[in-house]
Amino acid sequence: MSLSPELLTLGQYFAGEFTNQQQALADPAWYVNLCLWHRPVPLFTHDSLTFYAEQANVHKRHQPYRPRLLRLRQTQSTPLSLQVEYYQFHDIDWVKGAGQNPDILTQLTPENVKPLSGCTLPLEVRSTESGELSFHTLNPTRQPCSFNYQGNEYQVFLGFVATAQNLQVYDKGINPQTGQALWGALMGPYRFSKTQDFTADLPIS
Repeated sequence: MSLSPELLTLGQYFAGEFTNQQQALADPAWYVNLCLWHRPVPLFTHDSLTFYAEQANVHKRHQPYRPRLLRLRQTQSTPLSLQVEYYQFHDIDWVKGAGQNPDILTQLTPENVKPLSGCTLPLEVRSTESGELSFHTLNPTRQPCSFNYQGNEYQVFLGFVATAQNLQVYDKGINPQTGQALWGALMGPYRFSKTQDFTADLPIS
């Protein structure tokens, strides 16, 4: 299956290192100054562009956290219809730090990850006033993603809006017992701007 122009555009928006420095300086009470890495990885290339993602406090770049895999995918039934699938790693410690050390990812195989059940979101493609594309995750039920790690249950609300200029991330952790948001985008999305471009690493010809 050839990749659609829409999927290729989203991949170009995604590939890079990002920061929300401007937002953090304007509202430090609610937004930590973060680095966010989206490193392209050559997995599921027949219908997808897949990214290793992790983040770190800008003052603690040596302590990255939330390693995960995002698979931006064309659906089999309708290639123009896009979705994002989230994956977790069997061994988080092995892959942690790959945002800054992408050589770790050369050993990555599908066996190192597993899809998060219920963590697939459709994507809506829109056109901006300038004629560029924007991509919006959809979650009609507003239900968080639930998964188990090392015997503990976790819930996270996932979502983003990607444009050529910025990436808005709505991820936030949810208390499974109370439904209360605990961390992340508690007061609205984190607003990231790209500081390094990794599009040259996309596994496309």
